[in-house]
Amino acid sequence: QVQLVESGGRLVQAGGSLRLSCAASGRTFSTCAMGWFRQALGKEREFVGAMGLDGNVYADSVKDRFTISRDNAKNTAYLQMDSLRVEDTAVYYCAIRASSRLWSKSPYEYDYWGQGTQVTVSS
Repeated sequence: QVQLVESGGRLVQAGGSLRLSCAASGRTFSTCAMGWFRQALGKEREFVGAMGLDGNVYADSVKDRFTISRDNAKNTAYLQMDSLRVEDTAVYYCAIRASSRLWSKSPYEYDYWGQGTQVTVSS
């Protein structure tokens, strides 16, 4: 059984930084692609970034501010978020694409999801 558990979300001031973690069990990150998505209140889930065999990719809105990394020994992925903005406020989800090691920007391509962690950026 695959489980993903996110952590690290909290209230932070604009301009600050946060690091979200996504711990996996039942599947190793090195054998699949993983992605980060977010959903703000009243909005659809949107792509943030992804890591796969072909490298990392980011949404334009977070490029140069967010970085995805992975610790294979801990089977944990991270989303480092710098220069946070009020519009980054959302529930952040990690997901894995068990059927492929190539990243995708579509949430429908991902098979397993975490429960989400709330990030709130205040002005």
